[in-house]
Amino acid sequence: MKPYFLSSCVLCMLIFSSCSSVKKISSKDSNATATTPPKNRNTGKREFINGIEVTPGGMVSNNKEKKTAVNAKKTDAAGKQTVQKGAPDVSLSNPGNIENAHMLQLKYAIATDATVEKMTNIPLLTVIDKWWGTRYCMGGSTDNCIDCSAFTQVVYRDVWSVLLPRTAQEQYNMAEKIDLEELREGDLVFFNTGGRDISHVGIYLLNNKFVHAATSGGVMISDLNEKYWQPKFRGAGRVKVN
Repeated sequence: MKPYFLSSCVLCMLIFSSCSSVKKISSKDSNATATTPPKNRNTGKREFINGIEVTPGGMVSNNKEKKTAVNAKKTDAAGKQTVQKGAPDVSLSNPGNIENAHMLQLKYAIATDATVEKMTNIPLLTVIDKWWGTRYCMGGSTDNCIDCSAFTQVVYRDVWSVLLPRTAQEQYNMAEKIDLEELREGDLVFFNTGGRDISHVGIYLLNNKFVHAATSGGVMISDLNEKYWQPKFRGAGRVKVN
């Protein structure tokens, strides 16, 4: 009886194990089928308001409105600037356009109470700006310090290629005398600040303003009507330039 009983037990265990395995496999297949996501079938373009549609790689506008091209300077491969056809003139020959005015024109228009359109002598403004603020010292003629007549010498040399005498008195003697109302840009204005007849000189700009190397502030712009300068004014002179 024992061998028969053992055989029956082994057979029952094999049958139970087989049924359990089948149940697990069946359960897995069922869950897999239930959790599979549906395929995305949306392959068309997406339409948005205002005639704009999004496509892979960018945005395209369907509006038919005409647009004005913006002209601007471009730099080519060689590093040179080129201007597109129709671009506005931004050269210094067109100082009337304040948006494109040279920075020196803006700076010295403010310093002389003038409009930008009147600041057309860029070489003169460039030399003035180079020396602007240089301190005064009698007999000086360097970047470190300079006196009034040396400054007028430098300006006439670098702007108009004219060599003036060294002192204010000598410059007064050689200049053609003109009336105050005849003053124009580049004329010399002379003063007596004490001692000699002519002890100070500057270069007239416009609006009663003149540039000079002053003992008080170095190279600067002053006004002929200032309380200090008005009583010391001794006349104006013009030097012929090419």
